Amino acid sequence: MSKTLVAYFSASGVTAKTAEKLAKAADADLYEIAPAEKYTSADLDWMNKKSRSSVEMNDASSRPAIATKVENMDQYETVLVGFPIWWYVEPRIIDTFLESYDFSGKTVIPFATSGGSGIANVEKNLQKEYPNINWKAGKLLNGGSVNVEGWLK
Repeated sequence: MSKTLVAYFSASGVTAKTAEKLAKAADADLYEIAPAEKYTSADLDWMNKKSRSSVEMNDASSRPAIATKVENMDQYETVLVGFPIWWYVEPRIIDTFLESYDFSGKTVIPFATSGGSGIANVEKNLQKEYPNINWKAGKLLNGGSVNVEGWLK
């Protein structure tokens, strides 16, 4: 079994492709943070203030349910957590994931995809919200030509 886990949430498939590359390059296990209720394109319409994603992101206490659990989370020493950046921070389902497990003794590294936002605000938010997690510097990994191997080193 691998000591590294790549856990990711992907609304459109972009982050999934990056997570798959990372898992392969790191010889890590791969886990999709899949919502119990899948997002539709209408749910993801950030221009609509009543869309599911907008409602979730405007409620800091929102914790969308996750479809499955990570088996044997205690075996992992390093967890790379990936997601698209929504409203300059992590999607609320990432908060659900982070609050579902004990990350004591683990190293957690965020990676993100974005159409225009950087990762600095995300990292500040994660460190503020989850100060007991041992965070390492994350990376914005956009595009198909991202050198994931170089970043992993």
